Amino acid sequence: MSMLMKSIARMLPIAIAFGLALPAAAQDLPPVPDAIKKQGVLKAGIKCDYPPDGYLDAQGKNKGVEVDLARQIAAYAFGSPDKIELTCVTAANRIPALQAGKIDVIIATLGVSAERAQVIDFSDNYAWGGSDILIPKDSQLKSLKELGGKTVIVMKGAWQIGWFEKNVPTANLLKLDGVSDGLTALLQKRADAFAHDVDVLRPISKKNPQIKLLGEIYQLGFRAAGFRKGETAWVKYVNAAIAKAKKDGLVTKWIKANVETDQHEAVINAWDIAKAPKVSN
Repeated sequence: MSMLMKSIARMLPIAIAFGLALPAAAQDLPPVPDAIKKQGVLKAGIKCDYPPDGYLDAQGKNKGVEVDLARQIAAYAFGSPDKIELTCVTAANRIPALQAGKIDVIIATLGVSAERAQVIDFSDNYAWGGSDILIPKDSQLKSLKELGGKTVIVMKGAWQIGWFEKNVPTANLLKLDGVSDGLTALLQKRADAFAHDVDVLRPISKKNPQIKLLGEIYQLGFRAAGFRKGETAWVKYVNAAIAKAKKDGLVTKWIKANVETDQHEAVINAWDIAKAPKVSN
């Protein structure tokens, strides 16, 4: 058996295990930038507490739709999904980690905003989503407008902060580090509501009967990968890689592997930019 065939044989079970495309599929992508190529690995910042996009399974292994996307980019660039260094990041530390050179791309539920665009560059938008709030099951809240004077949990660095500062300025924002921290605080009644992306809150509400969604969607946002300023060739490569993964049906496969069956359609639609609704921000 030739060395090439041996190499392909070794990579085949890995690719199948992660639902990834074999490296030959990368031939129609732009060149990998030299700085990235010399590293020999993709250094990606991903979420570890944000199912279904990035989380740790029962064995402590990284799972999620965006984690699979990061691995696929590594497979395209270096011929193997294992050529990757995954770093868990939060909304508060992901941009500092990028700027410090700890990671080369953020694939971690990064919302696009004019403020962030001043300090980093974005890929093309690859997903969209709205926000909602979780409230106790016995809460009498009927509207977001009623949150004035109430305590609302938000994640540090999350885009919900700006929305509340603009639209409900009298709300008291309790800024926490992670989703699990927010859920714990709400269950302990340290706050009146927990504001986050609806795709995150929906499964939480189903698993915790003592809380519920308000059901008032607000602040439509778009998600993209994040890069250091000026890395044009790298942005171009990742744009092409994401587009290819979508076109080849890989994203749909990853969603079905990480999302409960009754949520497949909603999440698949959220990764289709053409299906983004018009929601007042």
